[in-house]
Amino acid sequence: MSQNKAAKGGAASKGKKSSKTGAEDKREDALQAVLIADSFQTRFHPFTVEKPRCLLPLANTPLIEYSLEFLAANGVQEVFIYCGAHHEQIERHIHNSKYSPNSKLCPFSSLEFIRVADARSIGDFLRDLDKRNIIGGDFVLVHGDLVANIPLDEALAAHRARREANRDSCMTMVLREAGEEAHNTKTKGLTPSFIIDPNAKRCLHYEEIHPLQTEHYLTLDPTILENREAEARTDLIDAEIDICTPDVLALWSESFDYELPRANFLHGVLKDWELNGKMIHTEIINEGYCARVSNLQQYDAIAQDVLRGWTFPFTPECNLFQGQTYQQRGNDSYQDDDAEVEDQDEIYRSIVGKDTHIGSGSIARASVVGRNCKIGTNVRIVNSFIWDDVTLEDNAIIEHSIIADRGVIGKDTYVHDGSLISYGVHLGSHLHVKAGTVASLLSHTGQPVLTQPNIVGSEGKGALFEPPEDEEDLDDPAILQKTLNYTIVGLDVSDSSVSTLADDDYLSDTSGPVSPSASQPTSRSRLSSFASDDSGAPNFSSFHSDAVHGLLDVLRGISGNFESEKLEFTSLRLANNASDAAMRKAVATAFVRRAVELMNSDGEALEPSKAAKQVLTSREGATEFVTEVGVGDHSVAEQVEFALAVQKACASSAKIVEVAKAGNLLAAMLQQMYDLDILEEEGILGWWEDDRGKEEGLLSGVREKSQALVEWLENADEEESSEEEDDDE
Repeated sequence: MSQNKAAKGGAASKGKKSSKTGAEDKREDALQAVLIADSFQTRFHPFTVEKPRCLLPLANTPLIEYSLEFLAANGVQEVFIYCGAHHEQIERHIHNSKYSPNSKLCPFSSLEFIRVADARSIGDFLRDLDKRNIIGGDFVLVHGDLVANIPLDEALAAHRARREANRDSCMTMVLREAGEEAHNTKTKGLTPSFIIDPNAKRCLHYEEIHPLQTEHYLTLDPTILENREAEARTDLIDAEIDICTPDVLALWSESFDYELPRANFLHGVLKDWELNGKMIHTEIINEGYCARVSNLQQYDAIAQDVLRGWTFPFTPECNLFQGQTYQQRGNDSYQDDDAEVEDQDEIYRSIVGKDTHIGSGSIARASVVGRNCKIGTNVRIVNSFIWDDVTLEDNAIIEHSIIADRGVIGKDTYVHDGSLISYGVHLGSHLHVKAGTVASLLSHTGQPVLTQPNIVGSEGKGALFEPPEDEEDLDDPAILQKTLNYTIVGLDVSDSSVSTLADDDYLSDTSGPVSPSASQPTSRSRLSSFASDDSGAPNFSSFHSDAVHGLLDVLRGISGNFESEKLEFTSLRLANNASDAAMRKAVATAFVRRAVELMNSDGEALEPSKAAKQVLTSREGATEFVTEVGVGDHSVAEQVEFALAVQKACASSAKIVEVAKAGNLLAAMLQQMYDLDILEEEGILGWWEDDRGKEEGLLSGVREKSQALVEWLENADEEESSEEEDDDE
């Protein structure tokens, strides 16, 4: 945020406070809440193609029910629900529930839906809310996937006291202390890091650390530590429960590029605290339960917590959702009315919904079975989630997977760990569905797909789900949270454990922060908190997408040339403060993607060798662009990094073409880049020896085809050395 922009924002905030209407003053008496029902994240694909996340069932109860119950329990009177995709489903659900404004049971004095058809982020919602001028005082901001039983009385009182003492105290985050050890509801793959003044309970800095970073640094402005104590806290669960003043909305409006509440807004406001003058505080609690179902792994963890009773009173026997009549049975299990279980002793710590029948010999362990399901005989369900109207035929086995509404699993079919079977998918009989399979009837755009019998069987219905291209980014930390199982296998994960506070004085391209045990400089791209992709930048996915599509347009001959694209690319990098790694990745991805297009052309499909040559030479300036922008300073280290980026891009393309073809393309790209002097012999040999390219999976699969090129280079090097020795003699 620029200084002028921040200064203007501070004035705007104060101006808004001084221009309240009488209606706003009146509304200050009622505690208001804003519930974001659309999170704009696709970490629940393929299920959210057809249904919003807030309506997905958690322990047979739609998620939004937990969120609304939390608000009601804390005395909220007015609720504004922001809806984006699938808004009609959300509105229909609320109007048919006790939360309907027409219901006598509704605990709120008012409940209003707000639609923003063109919203692309949470930031768009909150900027729209600021324009509407309907928030009259303090309000609670939560999401539609919140499960929490904590009281807000003390946090609200502390927030109001701070606000009265200093009008620049604009927000209080409610955080749950969880300890440094592993915890069920800590978000896997991402560590929220708070720097907090323990005396003032003021948040001084926020950063997110993830395993894909090259270095694990927190970069701090030294001035924020002047005359203060500070604690670095990585032991907190952040369910994004925020108590806000209207000034928070003004701050969102001042920065139109903020999209996410933490990675963008919180980080940005704290970074520019001297300019905007606003302070954000924390209330850290050590009792109660609060967590967000922000990804599939959290869904799994929180559902198990519900089964264990840790979320009381939001447990099955409390019958939170209308029409539920759960009663506890033996083995810590719960059954709704009219559920028929032939072998009751085989149901352990599980939930069975209304009108579901489970045949003899079938077992359920730590699982949830929805309503109106037909479970055959000798079926085994372990640590899995079976939603409504599902049929599991005799001898089916489901292990740690999700079977969505109307799914059918045939006889003797084994669904292995981590599989996601979406709405209406039919799996035939006698199949072994490999671990991590994602099957759907629809593409990510909502279009029907052609059935793949090799996946769902000859009598089946469905196909492998292909996620959007931006979800396949192997350097984006979001990839760590898109599956039911947390895994870093096949990812380029740093083993660095450095955790250092760095002065801004060191944040230049020529010097880096000095760790306690070393004084080697590190580039800015590895230290910037949220400005670069290596450190988890919120702008990374935007930079990558824009950069790749711009290059593809030039490669396809649709627009521009490489001379103008170089200027555009540089401007895009500066606007997003993208790292060298992000640059390399974007260039490699675009050129490989274009080569794959040429290989899959409906007209004259090219062989990998011809596709590689055409993509690197057919457009004037392409070779120079790859050399100058993709490789950079042309050192051996930079060549190795670019070769790795090309390898990863080819590995990603193996989901479109065969692994063998992707391997041939990698070998052809390296050969062409060697012939064009983009890569030198030392660079290719250095890449071949780099352990990062040898990891099992697609990376090693596409690497094998380059062995002949490497051996040829090694032999040529030996012959050259022999000739030099002969000349010396």
